[in-house]
Amino acid sequence: MTPTTPPTGSTTPLEQTQPRVALGAMLFGTTIDEPTSFDILDAYVDAGGVWIDTADCYAFWADPSGYGGQSEELLGRWLAARPGVRDRVRIATKVGCECLTPNSWPEVSEGLAPQVIRDVAEQSLRRMGIEHIDLYWAHRDDRDVAQADNVAAFGSLVTEGKVGRLGHSNTALWRTERARGIAAGLGTAGPTALQLRYSYLQPRPMVRGRDHDHRFGWVTDEALDYAASDPDVDIWAYRPLIAGTYERADRPVSEAFVHVGTTRRLEALAEVADAVGHSRSEVVLAWMTGGTPAITPVIGVSNLDQLATAMTGVGLYLPTELRSRLEEAW
Repeated sequence: MTPTTPPTGSTTPLEQTQPRVALGAMLFGTTIDEPTSFDILDAYVDAGGVWIDTADCYAFWADPSGYGGQSEELLGRWLAARPGVRDRVRIATKVGCECLTPNSWPEVSEGLAPQVIRDVAEQSLRRMGIEHIDLYWAHRDDRDVAQADNVAAFGSLVTEGKVGRLGHSNTALWRTERARGIAAGLGTAGPTALQLRYSYLQPRPMVRGRDHDHRFGWVTDEALDYAASDPDVDIWAYRPLIAGTYERADRPVSEAFVHVGTTRRLEALAEVADAVGHSRSEVVLAWMTGGTPAITPVIGVSNLDQLATAMTGVGLYLPTELRSRLEEAW
């Protein structure tokens, strides 16, 4: 297995020598119990993983009380129990989607008012017992708040050293670009990372919002071109393996993915997987991390076998002819 080329862009020396992957901690502390979560986190770091991705709202829907915070709290206990590990990992968390009263999401959620952005950052720092957040995401857009106000609030956290970098998740690309322009005008930091849904299979464009809660939560050709044209911009992709669809017959794709392009892509994927002697999931991750722009998959795993598959995939090199076979299938 040949590792992929180290990523370019806004990365630190630590990140440049490690696999391009983020460990999604969404269900840690709720449906994934603490001992299992600790084992996965330990194995991820031992395998060279750096980024851990969570959110202040994870996972309110899995908690009978209806509130999030369990994932961040578990990460805090893990960091406290592993002296020195904070120097080996980068922490990303989010603001904007916490459910404010049980069973009220998305109608009643925290949003992105300036004081919310600041309060949630402080809360996340306390929960995880850390001094700074390496990457702070706007979990969704909030058009009820003046964009200049939340841009200023996010930027102030960077200025104060409480946050290292900013990103937008589930946000229209024009809104991200506008935020960057506002930030430049204010002389403050703006978002330089996008976290969106992406995989080798793609849904029909006009049904994306019906298949997924977040209408703008998809990597599009425009987003790929945007990142490829700007070395400061990174794309993170959640649900890269579509919840096991590539391996499990009991998890077919949703109706949004049912079209001729899916059939052709699955055929190409099977051919390439056979050619390299790896699973289809591993090939999908190799395709994602080794392309232009290189994508950082956010892997959500519930056991060590799934983690091993993911780490193998992000370290797998695909020869040019096999990558072309995947990309030309439509």
